[in-house]
Amino acid sequence: MDAHDLITRNAAEVVTEAEVEELAEEPDGKRAYVGYEPSGVLHIGHMLGANKLIDLQEAGMEVVILLADVHAYLNGKGTFEEIRETATRMQEQFVAYGLDEENTEFRLGSEFQFDEEYVLDLHALELETTLSRAERAMSEIGSGDSVTVSQAVYPLMQALDIEYLDIDLAIGGMEQRKVHMLARDTLPSIDYDAPTCLHTPLISELSTGIGKMSSSSGVTISMEDSTAEIEEKVNGAFCPAGEIDPEPTEEGEARNNPVLEIFEYFVFPRFDEVVVERPEEYGGDLRYDAYEELVSDFASGELHPADAKPTLARYLDKLVEPGREKLREQRA
Repeated sequence: MDAHDLITRNAAEVVTEAEVEELAEEPDGKRAYVGYEPSGVLHIGHMLGANKLIDLQEAGMEVVILLADVHAYLNGKGTFEEIRETATRMQEQFVAYGLDEENTEFRLGSEFQFDEEYVLDLHALELETTLSRAERAMSEIGSGDSVTVSQAVYPLMQALDIEYLDIDLAIGGMEQRKVHMLARDTLPSIDYDAPTCLHTPLISELSTGIGKMSSSSGVTISMEDSTAEIEEKVNGAFCPAGEIDPEPTEEGEARNNPVLEIFEYFVFPRFDEVVVERPEEYGGDLRYDAYEELVSDFASGELHPADAKPTLARYLDKLVEPGREKLREQRA
């Protein structure tokens, strides 16, 4: 797989394609980043971002994870001491999940966000941005019913982080799109380049296929989950036989197949072969080198949810186990 294919694999969107093509021509030494508020335990959203960073490392890029302690403080997530302790634990979990430690730069926002130059640039962005635009940028991330001034400043800091971390490619889920578009619009107004952006898909809620999987609501998967818990969650997942694009609900809500999504975005990027173990009386094992082969068999009925789900649980457990072990050590 060439650099362009690795960079764009499983991306929901790149902004812009021409910029990414130029980046892919000479990826060595180029820098990509994703930022997370320190939240304690890696969940499936963090893992999806980490999978993308692993792709970028394979393509030759340097990767940066911003453990955004100042952002977390502005969002009411605890004291700085509490947040930084959490950040240290999360860093260890990211490495356990599979990131190359030697080629991953972990940064705290507080290392540079209190510097005079950064603060003055932040004020300059504030002068260029209406309050309603800042609120719109935060709306997809979730700031509650009442937006505080700190939360309105939050997306402007995200925009500025891209410049201060010397980033060539900003990574985020689709919920980060408005923040990135704000960055592209406003950074040139203070003489910085508009960033190139890549957005990863949102995984559907596991039990219903409606909306996105979230650690704050519904059923999700995290490194805290035991093997038995992963099996239980996946076995209860929405996965209608043969349906790649399930029909909407009677209320018109869009539904997706989260089991297939997790195979596509988590399992196949990390394993060269996926083996579905079946008794000989049911046709014997199935082996897949690519997601397209698996989804074709699922659509035809050759692969039934009763076989797909335990297979998914087994491979997810392999991905989670190193991080789960790191959690045990942290809590010992």
